[in-house]
Amino acid sequence: MSTILIIDDDKASCRMLQMHFRGQGHDVAIAHSVDEGLSYSDTLTPEVIILDIRMPGRSGLEGLPDIKQAFVNSRIIMITAFHDMNSTIQAMKDGADDYIHKPIDLHELDNAVTKALLSLSGSDDDIQINSQAFSDSTLNTMVGSTPAMRDIFKTIGRVAQSPASVLITGESGTGKELVARAIHLSSERASGPFIAINCAALVETLLESDMFGHEKGAFTGAVNKQTGKFSLANDGTIFLDEVGELSLSMQAKLLRVLQEKEFIPVGGKTTQTTNARVIAATNINFSEQVEKGHFREDLFYRLQVVNIHIPPLRERKEDIFDLAQSLLRRANKEMNRNVTRVSVDVMQALQDYDWPGNVRELENVLIKSVAMSPRDIITADLLPDKILNTIPAYTSNKEEPEDLSNLSLQAIEKIHINRVLKATNGHKGKACEILGVSRPRLRRLIKQYALSDSFDLVDEHDNEADNEADNE
Repeated sequence: MSTILIIDDDKASCRMLQMHFRGQGHDVAIAHSVDEGLSYSDTLTPEVIILDIRMPGRSGLEGLPDIKQAFVNSRIIMITAFHDMNSTIQAMKDGADDYIHKPIDLHELDNAVTKALLSLSGSDDDIQINSQAFSDSTLNTMVGSTPAMRDIFKTIGRVAQSPASVLITGESGTGKELVARAIHLSSERASGPFIAINCAALVETLLESDMFGHEKGAFTGAVNKQTGKFSLANDGTIFLDEVGELSLSMQAKLLRVLQEKEFIPVGGKTTQTTNARVIAATNINFSEQVEKGHFREDLFYRLQVVNIHIPPLRERKEDIFDLAQSLLRRANKEMNRNVTRVSVDVMQALQDYDWPGNVRELENVLIKSVAMSPRDIITADLLPDKILNTIPAYTSNKEEPEDLSNLSLQAIEKIHINRVLKATNGHKGKACEILGVSRPRLRRLIKQYALSDSFDLVDEHDNEADNEADNE
């Protein structure tokens, strides 16, 4: 197991925690002051340090920087009897990994220790992020090497020099605007403006004004004349995102622009022209909308001179590795971080998850992980449960892996408990004897790892034991 150093002036609390963690197989050392704890730095390399805040002499907060420096690779969990917001904030700012209030909930502390140990699961097999692989100019470009993505790149190359309208289809978050920008930047219009409009973001009256502009006094609040985005996009590209949300009235006006290259601003009398290239995008099924009469068929064909369909991320998981590198490079730049490694467990989770939110969801997960990571690696404890639980090692109803060498401590613990419960046919009393844990401890572990649904847990003393546990 692991080594835990407890630094707390409360001797009774230290003894209780020492017994608790030794019962789980950990080695435990105790110190009753910051200076005594620092004295272990030459002889001990604890994975986890549990540090009390209020102690005689130097407080835990005051000693935290020195402890961080003396135990560089240790994870630090602060504990305190004082519910002080400022102390919590300061502890996390100074590098603590977690913060637990007294009286200590052992289940909460166990979870904190487990998370801390998970964050130490880095190895030589960690995925290295090549910080030189993506220059600043390529941070917002498309990434992918699957056949579907290669076909999209070819199509972009073919249509870029053409003035033809393009309709980009695909689920939300697949990167439709990136395709539109790639077409624009690959065309002769690259030096012109790229103007984007979200057709679902504004009510019809404001959307019409946004697209075509308005004259002063055209409606309440129109105190000045405004140039529309179709005018602003002259010699460039206008991107109409979520075009399927347009009302039938706005569809008619857009059709006129596509057919005649002209429009009239709101409240205006003079026709204006535009040479902007139109690229539209939607996540709806246009054929169904046309059949139901919700979208004009003639406009549909005008928009879809060329169609580019982007497959969902779950259909091109081979691209996840390259996407992760690109997105992490971007996240590091935006947040001024240097997270350069991804643990094997994390990459496995990213590959196994189905990504209903597509690339946008992947980006959000990685940005959050970079923001929350205290070090230069993204470990499994930083992932949302819905993603982490896709790894077989974390899910009891999936086949257990034979090779445990790359699994975290938490994953191995779950597998072992699962095996013991299977071997005892769910008999909690026998399982406790084999595992060397108390009944309350086993109950917490079963709940933590969601194992109870897998077994008909039986024990002639269950009711009595459960009552005793509830009274503890």
